Parts: sequence; C-alpha cells; structure tokens
Amino acid sequence: MSTGVDFATAVKQEAAYLRLVHPTPDDIPSCFRLMELAMGCHGIRSQVKSWYRHGESSRCAHKHDDFKFCLSMKWMESDQRYDAWINRRAEWWAKRRLDKSSEDVWAMRTEPRKAFPRPVTDEEIQQVLENTEETLM
Repeated sequence: MSTGVDFATAVKQEAAYLRLVHPTPDDIPSCFRLMELAMGCHGIRSQVKSWYRHGESSRCAHKHDDFKFCLSMKWMESDQRYDAWINRRAEWWAKRRLDKSSEDVWAMRTEPRKAFPRPVTDEEIQQVLENTEETLM
C-alpha cells in the first residue's frame, strides 16, 4: 500500500504521536512490564490465538528484543531513556505502517462513496407498500 510517505517522515509522525500518548518518562513501560509481555507471549492463550489467526505459533522475538533494549537503557538518564524508547517505537510503527500487511487487500478511501447508501424516497416506499398490499390480497 503506497501512502506517499517516506520512512523518515513516517518515523517523525509516529514519534510525535507517541510523545502525545506518552507525555512523560513515567508513561513508558518499565522493564518489568516488558518482561511480563515477553513471557506472556509464550502462554497458552497467546499461542492458541496465533495458531487460529496465522496457522503458526507466536513469534515472540520482538518482545524479547524490547525487554533486552530496556535493560540496555538502564544506565541512561530518564530523559535519554524516554527519547530512546520513543525513537525505537516510532521506527517500529513506521516500518509496520509502510511494509506490506494482510490489510493491503483493502483500498483506503480518502472520501466517502457518493450517494452510498442511496437515499430512499417517499415515493419508492409508497410503491413498495402498494405492491405488498396487492400481493397479499
């Protein structure tokens, strides 16, 4: 799906959005939370959902990578850690947004379809009612 946006622009857009959603360094997930997500990926619920949706077991490597990245940031100051996490997530979302997806079979509309659904007039309703009454008699 061609969005007309290059990767660098997409990363900037995603970073701006993430900074709105996570306005302070306290809003980013902790390493403990990321470890829980990585371990939960191997749980039965996650595996069954993955088998149902994709026909294969869950791929948990990206969650483990997030946890390892978090551990590598522990030496940083809070603001540096925040910026590093925002940039990493922005790149991940930008790549996901610009790469191919199972949703690519759908064409994104930029405007609603004209006259859809077509408005039904009072005359058409009256005609249907008359035809229905005739067939019932």
